[in-house]
Amino acid sequence: MDDRSVVEAQIGRPPRSVVDVTARCHLGLPVVMTVPPFLDDDTPFPTLYWLTCPLAAKRIGRIEAGGGVRRAELMIAVDPALSDRHAAAAERYCTSRDAMIPDGHTGPQPTGGVGGTGAGVKCLHAHYADTAVGNDNPVGEWTAQQIEPLDCETACVEAAEDGTAIRNPGWTEPR
Repeated sequence: MDDRSVVEAQIGRPPRSVVDVTARCHLGLPVVMTVPPFLDDDTPFPTLYWLTCPLAAKRIGRIEAGGGVRRAELMIAVDPALSDRHAAAAERYCTSRDAMIPDGHTGPQPTGGVGGTGAGVKCLHAHYADTAVGNDNPVGEWTAQQIEPLDCETACVEAAEDGTAIRNPGWTEPR
């Protein structure tokens, strides 16, 4: 199975850019892919690191549904050191993404920090993906503390007869 077909099975649709896996789980499957600043159709895209792991996405979705974005924003608002780290993460994220923009590009460009946000927290998935690739991101670290370990016993995808990947019907969330 190639990474592109695995990511397609994980996210439930074809990826809209080159698939560059930058973090893998203990089973060797993609967890995060790096997305270029422009999608295949040249649409500017602010999210540098895209979470592909179904387990992480499911667990983070529960946190967000329970008010997790607001809790993260409150943590940043009341802790100056955390706020400084959050601002530094956003700046690093922008700088890394913007360094991938081709020289001479004059059209629209992606903007914002982690997940495209100007300030605050927009998406715990994007913050976690930033942390999962090894970056210092306090919101991503906080999220990781709540969802890890990503300890699947069965792979979330399996090989189809044609060698591509499909969602594994036998996969269940580990408890």
